[in-house]
Amino acid sequence: MFAFNKRLGGLLVGLVMGFPAVWAQEGSVIDEVIAVVGDNPILRSDVEFQFQQAMMQGANFQGDLKCHIFEQLLLQNLLLEQAKLDSIEVSENMVISQVDRQINEFINRAGSREKLEEWLNKPLHQIKMEQRTIVRNQMLTQQMQGQITDGVKVTPAEIRAFYRRTPEDSLPMVNPQFEIQQITVFPRIEVDETERVKGRLREFQRQVAEGRDFATLAVLYSEDPGSAARGGELGFMSRAELVPEFAQVAFNMQEPGRVSKIVESEFGFHIIQLVERQGDRVNVRHILMRPKASAEAVEAARQRADSIAGLVREEEMSFEEAALRFSADKDTRINGGLMINPYDQSTKFEIPQIQPAINRQIESMEVGEVSDAFMMKDERLGKDYFSVVRLKSKTEAHRANLRDDYQLLQLILENQKREETFEKWIVGKQRDTYISISPNWINCSFEYDGWRK
Repeated sequence: MFAFNKRLGGLLVGLVMGFPAVWAQEGSVIDEVIAVVGDNPILRSDVEFQFQQAMMQGANFQGDLKCHIFEQLLLQNLLLEQAKLDSIEVSENMVISQVDRQINEFINRAGSREKLEEWLNKPLHQIKMEQRTIVRNQMLTQQMQGQITDGVKVTPAEIRAFYRRTPEDSLPMVNPQFEIQQITVFPRIEVDETERVKGRLREFQRQVAEGRDFATLAVLYSEDPGSAARGGELGFMSRAELVPEFAQVAFNMQEPGRVSKIVESEFGFHIIQLVERQGDRVNVRHILMRPKASAEAVEAARQRADSIAGLVREEEMSFEEAALRFSADKDTRINGGLMINPYDQSTKFEIPQIQPAINRQIESMEVGEVSDAFMMKDERLGKDYFSVVRLKSKTEAHRANLRDDYQLLQLILENQKREETFEKWIVGKQRDTYISISPNWINCSFEYDGWRK
């Protein structure tokens, strides 16, 4: 919540020489300014609020967590000062969307809205307001830090020199890596099954029109596991956060409580109820139902996937051609079925990054071998399908080298140079910025010494 990059606003108060406290009527201190960076004060409540959030999320930090949060806020305010000078801005819609997601996560962790308010000792509207400031500042500082290190590039000559000067035992070990191609085949959905699902949704429309609660129906029948428990409610979202077919209907609804026509998307069929609209963001409930493939259609899909594998094995076509012609996976079909690692956008996977069902196939395969069809589940869409995979390449465990791991070495060197560039910027900015820290916090163990002046 509070860290940016590897480490790592509010009121204009002018030049604050002391550290005033805010007093309750009874005379007890309820807040105090514990530091000033440029024109920005840092309050004790800023640290306490983020500390409570970290505890709620199960933070496991070695050392003084409050001091760590405090230094992150000091760093953040250095970056905010520069962002102000550079006129950097962030989208308020993005801020609000991120806050909504975080608040939903907080409520789920706490167990209920009431328990969250009890944990943080403040009403939900105040939590949202404070969280909005935190998220906005985080986005600004991330943009600012990216701008500071944006120009960092490394040349092939620098990468080669970095490799030569690094002792072999200091080079990272690279685990076994695999390149995998995939063809996917989904079972066909019969027209009768589609009509059955639509008829069920039409029945729900009728029940709501007669006075039944939409949220209750969503809890009982919706097949969207992410929203069903909340009565189908999605929370405020922008148009870009929703699939186009769903967004078009949701954003055309005007009257809260009304129920939409049946909407088809890649997830299945929905009916939507408008909860509230705020500018270009909308909060809706929905009930999702997914047509199910028959046993006969599932078996036909398996046979089709196996026949495709047979065509490749018999060299009647290449795997790449088969993927382009037959695969239902729009993300890989034009790339010869080659899977992309979502962790680093490369084509290479380590074993923990491979889906278990695929891993069970490739563990006994030779390079170039094509598997039989096996069943997979698309967790995002909630659909079963059949997959055929080919092991394109396998690299055994080894020390990083230029031939096999050029991109890895490039990434390591670029990150090293970005870190050095950022640290140099921090030192210079500390020197040129007014910074004052309360005596009660000056003895924190800081990563950067320049806070103490």
